[in-house]
Parts: sequence; C-alpha cells; structure tokens
Amino acid sequence: MADYDAIILGAGAAGLMCAGRAGQLGKRVLVLEKAEKPGKKILISGGGRCNFTNIGAGPANYLSSNPHFAKSALARYTPRDFLELVESYGIAWHEKTLGQLFCDGSSKQIVEMLLEECAKGKVEVRCNTEVNAVEHEDRRFAVMAGGQIVTATSLVIATGGPSIPKMGATGFAYDLARQFGLKVVEPRPALVPLTLGGEELLFREISGVSAPVVASAGKARFPEAALFTHRGLSGPSILQVSSYWKPGEEVAVDFLPDNNGDWLLDRKRETPRATLRSILREALPDRLADILAEKLGVETELGNASDKALRAAQERLSRWSFRPSGTEGFAKAEVTVGGISTSALSSKTLEAKSVPGLYAIGEAVDVTGWLGGYNFQWAWASGVAAGESIAATA
Repeated sequence: MADYDAIILGAGAAGLMCAGRAGQLGKRVLVLEKAEKPGKKILISGGGRCNFTNIGAGPANYLSSNPHFAKSALARYTPRDFLELVESYGIAWHEKTLGQLFCDGSSKQIVEMLLEECAKGKVEVRCNTEVNAVEHEDRRFAVMAGGQIVTATSLVIATGGPSIPKMGATGFAYDLARQFGLKVVEPRPALVPLTLGGEELLFREISGVSAPVVASAGKARFPEAALFTHRGLSGPSILQVSSYWKPGEEVAVDFLPDNNGDWLLDRKRETPRATLRSILREALPDRLADILAEKLGVETELGNASDKALRAAQERLSRWSFRPSGTEGFAKAEVTVGGISTSALSSKTLEAKSVPGLYAIGEAVDVTGWLGGYNFQWAWASGVAAGESIAATA
C-alpha cells in the first residue's frame, strides 16, 4: 500500500494544474488517469492549437446554478497568470477574435508544460489506470486502482463530465460525488450543435453554408457565425446559445444585425426595381438568401410590395425563430452544463463542505464557460485553488 498527501483522479487540464501546484508546494501527489496518455482533451482543443484561455474571462462568462461561485477562484488565478506561465516556457501564442488565446504551434506544448510543472513538484502520473473503488475511513481515502491500493488525506475529483465519450468521458465524477453524499445538478450537453425537424428540414438543403449573425436563446445573445448542417444548426453563435437553450424553447437568429429601422422600406424608395432576393444576396451567401426569400414569400420587385409586407419581412429577418428538435448530444458537446453542485463545495478551496479532504474541480463541477478559452481558464483557476488548499493542509 502506497501513501500520498493527495490523489488526483484525472490527468486533464484541471487535474494536472492542481497536481503541479500542490506538488511544488511540498505535497506528495499521485495522479491517476484511465486513458493511455494525459491531457487528451487538451490535445484536440482549438483545432490542435489549444485555445488555452480568454484574456477577458470573468464570472459573467460562466453558467452555474450559483452564478457567484466561480468569482473567488477566477479572481485569484487570472488569464494573465496563466499567460505568464505559458510565456515562461517560451510557448509562442496569438490572440484571435474576442480575446481567445491560442498556441502558435501545438496543443502538445500546453500538455508538456503541465507535465513539466508536475515533474518540478515530483508528482507521480500513472496512465492506463482504472479506478475500481474509493473508500473513506478515519479521514483518509483509499483508492483501488490498477491492482493496487493507494491512500491519501486528500482526494480530488478531476475526471470531467460526460462530453465527448469517444475520448473516454463518463459520468464517473457524479457517481463518486453521490457516493459521498454530494448533490449533482442534472448534466446536459453544452456548446453543442442543435438539430432541426419539421418544416425547418428545408434548411438542411444548404448544409455547409455559414453567415455572421446574432443568435439568442432567452436573454443570452451571441454575435458570431452560424453554420447550417445536414442535421440542423452549428457554428460559434449556435454553440454558445446551446448552453442556455432548453428543450421546447426557441432559438432566434438575426440574419442582418447591422440593418436597423425600416431599412427595407428605405431600399424600396432607393431601388424599387430590386427584389428581396437580390438585396439579401448582397449581405448573405446566395443559397441562404434564396431560401430566406422563398420562406418570406416576397417575390415581387420592392416597388410592388406593400409596406406592411416589407415590415413583416424586416421583423422576421431580425428575429427568425427556430425551434430545435434537440441537440447532437454528449457525443458532439464540447462541455457539460451541470455537474457536482456548487452548494456542496467551498468557493474558495473547491473542498466538499461535508467531507474534509475531498475536492471537485474543472468540468466535474456545475460551472460551465462560454466557447473561446473560458472552460480552460476555469480548469486552471479551480485547479490552483484546490492545489493551494491541499498544500495548506497539515
């Protein structure tokens, strides 16, 4: 039987960050990972270049049953802090749109950096190691894994959520949390394509067409590209609103967000011989313009169309309602909304209030970021918060 100060379940972004911090602060740390190598989700992120943070990340960019929960960890470990770590390893980076930071080279550089941080703290990382059981007695945790029992005073749940199951993702974190009496907020797919059915199947004919729009679900609005697929809707703006969308609700799309007022009536006066189809083709891909014009039913020249009909077309183009039939599920979801309830955890340390020494971090927790580096920032911040708390434990 081997004994450690902390055992971390999961060698993803949050787990490795936590391990490196606790190890460098003098604790003996073991990381257990069931996959054949660490950081698999990091490696595929950002098209292989890892959108490792967002320079503007703050509490407003996260969904949670408790919107205040993430404030403490995010304030104490900021995007600038992680960027300093990246630069200290000489990793070249660049900023894309909306504050998204990517490696110039490869996601592998981020994984290698995290493993080096672990090495500096003499952290032991074991891959290909399945956890079979966890027990808790006399304030110590015993983990049965890989045919061996290992023990520690601290145990960290960092196994993520069920998104992308082909990479080995499961609901293990939730099962373990429930074992220790922690509540779990019902998980659902987030940052996920939406599916369409019924009359909206017509839009599948333009699969592969994208356009800059403003998509909204409830009060959430995101100005980015939308992509039509053979199953429904995707693209950054749709992925963003999918985290807020609930079954039965609608998603609204403003196809011409730069057009205000009675712009179509203005065009009627300026170019009465023009058609709605030709005007839409000026701003949108031809196939999308054609299908919208067909749906709106304004086929005559603008000069022959009534003001009422044009106002109705304006209104619908600014708020085109789709009623998704569902999502493409956890298989295509980048992250998970829901997870281990924040009511069970300390916002400062991520430690379970009712089980001293038990921590939950990263995607396993009911804190979900927007698309664009926000979920990695939560992984880093929550990992540091837990790692420093473990190090402060006698």
